[in-house]
Amino acid sequence: MNFNIRAASQADCKDISRMLMDLAVHDNMLDQVEISCEDLQRDGFSQNPSFECIVAEVPEENKSKEGFTIVGCALYFYTYSSWKGRSMYLESLYVMPEFRGFGIGTGLMSTVAKVAKEKQCVRFQLHVLDKNTPSRGFYAARGGQDLTDKEGWHLIRFHGQSLDRLANETAKS
Repeated sequence: MNFNIRAASQADCKDISRMLMDLAVHDNMLDQVEISCEDLQRDGFSQNPSFECIVAEVPEENKSKEGFTIVGCALYFYTYSSWKGRSMYLESLYVMPEFRGFGIGTGLMSTVAKVAKEKQCVRFQLHVLDKNTPSRGFYAARGGQDLTDKEGWHLIRFHGQSLDRLANETAKS
């Protein structure tokens, strides 16, 4: 199947938002989604963007059943390791189910990896749900290492009230 991978534009945010919602449904975590299309437009396409995104687009003759030509996306940003240096973090990778198996996911991943190399990142990281064995296999087949198994790292999150409490804590002497 023919497809093109390109940098996302602000006009793509409606499609990106749609696919991120589909991903949340797929992961059975729709109740966790708080971001809007407007948030994506502001945070990704402002003077100082918080993330970058690429999209996979198919020709009009291959559009989805619903009429979409943007069928995949990868949303990523830069981080910094105090041990290794500049790093790339893939926050979300999504390909619409009917377009899986045509190399679109690999194309998106490869493009993000190329960007990471161009920006002199020493590593490329992501997280995946434990129950998402197809994706875990997809990443492993491309050389991704599961650090939970290998090194015992755990993802820790402060959100909502726990973030508020932490931000309001004062140092005790």
